[in-house]
Amino acid sequence: MALMASSSGYCYYNYKKKYNKRYNCSTVPRITLSQSQEPRDQTSRREIILRSSEVAVIGAIFNLSGKKPEYLGVQKNQQALALCPATKNCISTAENISDLTHYAPPWNYNRGRKKPVSREVALEELLQVIKSTKPDRSTPRLVEKKDDYVHVEYESPVLGLVDDVEFWFPPERDSIVEYRSASRLGNFDFDANRKRIKALRLALEKKGWASVDTF
Repeated sequence: MALMASSSGYCYYNYKKKYNKRYNCSTVPRITLSQSQEPRDQTSRREIILRSSEVAVIGAIFNLSGKKPEYLGVQKNQQALALCPATKNCISTAENISDLTHYAPPWNYNRGRKKPVSREVALEELLQVIKSTKPDRSTPRLVEKKDDYVHVEYESPVLGLVDDVEFWFPPERDSIVEYRSASRLGNFDFDANRKRIKALRLALEKKGWASVDTF
């Protein structure tokens, strides 16, 4: 609390003469109490922290991580990763190239280097990049790893939302890596999955990887 002084005028009636009212006015300082204000930037930071905490609590209460889909992995009826649902929060190399919302081109891990490497080496390079790259501050967690398949869960730092990201090395396609990145909940992801895949690709390009096509 802080004391603040300000000038304030007041008036009173003078009834000395009958039916002849006069106003006598004077100005005196007035002392008021007011609450001191914090700087605007500091207040904004406090509001952000408070709101982030509230959102985190909501995420924990409602379990926004979602349930792991049962259809993940290489499909049994067709050697490919799963297609995307109708929602706009998924991309997959298994989609038709005409589907601009869901399609993403596969990678070639030998296209950008002079000396080709084996699938085992490429797989280790992929795991290193996954561990070191956090484009959206989500935490990657390795769920499953095989000789030709990797499944990673990305959990958002505030709400705890989980995206499932898969990578597959098809045995019949030399040096090709297919992938699928999808959110478990919601209808939109504001291109979060596509941006994450792009960030991983840019990091892999430094090791000699390249996209089969641009997107």
